[in-house]
Amino acid sequence: MFAGSDRSALAGACAAILGAMGLCALAGCSAQPYHERVEIRRTAYGVPHILAEDLGAMAFGLAYAHMEDHGQDLVQHLLRVRGELARESGPDSIESDFWWRQRHRQAVRAYEGLHRDARDLYEGYAAGVNQYIEMHSEEFPDWVRPIHTGPDIAAHWVDENYQSSVDAFRRSRARRDSGDTPAADGIGSNAWAFGPSRTVSGHAILLRNPHLRWGSGYYGAYYEAHVTVPGVLDFYGDFRVGYPLYFNGGFNRHLGWATTNNSPDVVEIYSLEVDSGRPDHYLFDGRSLPVDVERITVEFLDGSEMRAESREYRHTVLGPVIDQAAHRLYVARSPAWGEFRRTEQALRMMQAASLDEWKAAVGMRAHTYENLVYADRDGNIFYVWNAALPLLPHKPTADTVAVEAGGWADVWTELVPFDSLPQLLNPAGGYLHSENDPFHYTNLNEPLPTPLINSTWPDPRLRLRSQLALQLIHDDTKHSLEDVILLKHSPRMLLADRVKDDLVAAVRASGPSTDVAQAIDLIESWDNTTASESRGGLLFQAWWDLYLEGAGDPYAEPWSQERPTATPAGLADPDRAATTFARAVADTRERHGSWDVAWGEVHRVRWGDVDAPVSGCPSNLGCFRHLDFRDLANGRRVAYTGDAWILAVEFGDIPRAYSVLVFGQSSKPDSPHLSDQAEMFARGKLKPVAFTEDEIEAQLTRRYRPGVEAARP
Repeated sequence: MFAGSDRSALAGACAAILGAMGLCALAGCSAQPYHERVEIRRTAYGVPHILAEDLGAMAFGLAYAHMEDHGQDLVQHLLRVRGELARESGPDSIESDFWWRQRHRQAVRAYEGLHRDARDLYEGYAAGVNQYIEMHSEEFPDWVRPIHTGPDIAAHWVDENYQSSVDAFRRSRARRDSGDTPAADGIGSNAWAFGPSRTVSGHAILLRNPHLRWGSGYYGAYYEAHVTVPGVLDFYGDFRVGYPLYFNGGFNRHLGWATTNNSPDVVEIYSLEVDSGRPDHYLFDGRSLPVDVERITVEFLDGSEMRAESREYRHTVLGPVIDQAAHRLYVARSPAWGEFRRTEQALRMMQAASLDEWKAAVGMRAHTYENLVYADRDGNIFYVWNAALPLLPHKPTADTVAVEAGGWADVWTELVPFDSLPQLLNPAGGYLHSENDPFHYTNLNEPLPTPLINSTWPDPRLRLRSQLALQLIHDDTKHSLEDVILLKHSPRMLLADRVKDDLVAAVRASGPSTDVAQAIDLIESWDNTTASESRGGLLFQAWWDLYLEGAGDPYAEPWSQERPTATPAGLADPDRAATTFARAVADTRERHGSWDVAWGEVHRVRWGDVDAPVSGCPSNLGCFRHLDFRDLANGRRVAYTGDAWILAVEFGDIPRAYSVLVFGQSSKPDSPHLSDQAEMFARGKLKPVAFTEDEIEAQLTRRYRPGVEAARP
């Protein structure tokens, strides 16, 4: 496929010239040039299938495809990763540049110690970005240049959990002073796995349903692709823009996995005593140790002039200094600090051919968080609450206070063993589910206890979205792959099941006006769904938002571990419920012209030239099809986050799969793949995935070598 009579001579010349320039690693000239070792085959909806001779060429092709579809966003973000964005965009980017300059320096220091496979991926990806910029400079501002290197790409994926924990500690100190309380945590994703006992075919089925803000401009947008290096890698999944590989999920011929966020506390805050005689030192294990100081300068554009600002960052043997009080240094100790093996771990997971191989890859512990839901061709289904969780020699603090540390005996030095993390293999009932709640109720037949190992574990919790998932799958029904897709798109709003009867009773007992009485009749007859044609959900949501403005718990029966799938339930304040319902009737009529409006008349998917009705609702209302909406001036609401990429795969001898990516493969306004999946998504439909060579050939729209053809998708 890649042979050519004159290519060896060309490759040798390339190696000699670029080697003399010190650029051979970047150019990948240990063999033929990158573009001669890779081909992109685009299938329906613009999905790229990257076929390459080696990992570096594969990454080159993936980067080139990313640039074809999201070039403007990608180059801007890579400039941010280099810590140079303020030079072009001004003072607003100074904080970002200081943060990324630190990460970038770490990447440069660690780079040569990374596995050769990871460096091949980083260097191939950087070369693909550079090649596209060179060939299509007219698409970019003048500041965009082909300057990117392997360490730039390595720096893109580092210290994900460090800053959030530091911020939590600082907020906790402020709250202790002000009496404030923390904000509620955010929304994540859905994942299901069914074992052979629960499927019509007798093959395991996996559903992956991550949630993310829509659009490529959002950091690290989902991107559907298939990468193949014969004998090395053959994986179909979601590849975040800006990364050669990422953990999100997908499948190979043997297995697949899905992820949902679990937000473990992997960072500990320690307090070190400052040496009173040497204020630039601290005391640790009876020694006075110097605080390492790193000075970073950021240049920024101020009007028409270039200015600079410098800051000093301090580090200890435990980690970075994040704060200081009289005589004490506060230090963050994190397993993510300086961890650059994430790409290598993702590669090993994608290469795995069995559960044992896959678990060994996850056991690298380079990725410090996320629930993992797994299924394979052998019929196994598996769940692990994955976290690089410190094994603590002290009581957990959840980042609210600092632990005084006089030496190594006072701080964590090991992680909770992987085999001790909460996990389930082939549980009774043949199903697994994960919707960002803790691990305890991953399968109701085999609840998981909180481990007794001393670390920070989440308390049991099962929110409405998770409870609806269990109502959909906690039975003995056998499902086909198509059945699973239908279940995933259930329009039910579980909150209505829990409180509607109390609402109806409260309003009728209040002596309502004729208008309000007719409106509560609508609510009573409503089917408790957000189906596009359903009437009642819009008014019910308007009422709930008003009802929540009152003080105290809104429910008569809060959630409890004794009744985890039946609570919360009922209304704590019937009088407030009746009063706010009357307000909701008036407000809904004023905003939408009537309180009797179909859900889909108001709730829309608007993307490119698509404007379509859609079912689904925010997670706090108990929808499994989670969507958040932004209000428009005309009264309509447009979805902007939630369900984003959906994949359902069945593991027979040959994997069979469907998928949909709501915001399409490309962000370019003139691309046919900007919005060609949006209406499909709105209707709850998925497209067939092309995985085998025959399937790729049947869907093929064009094939080309990246960096040779100037054709666009």
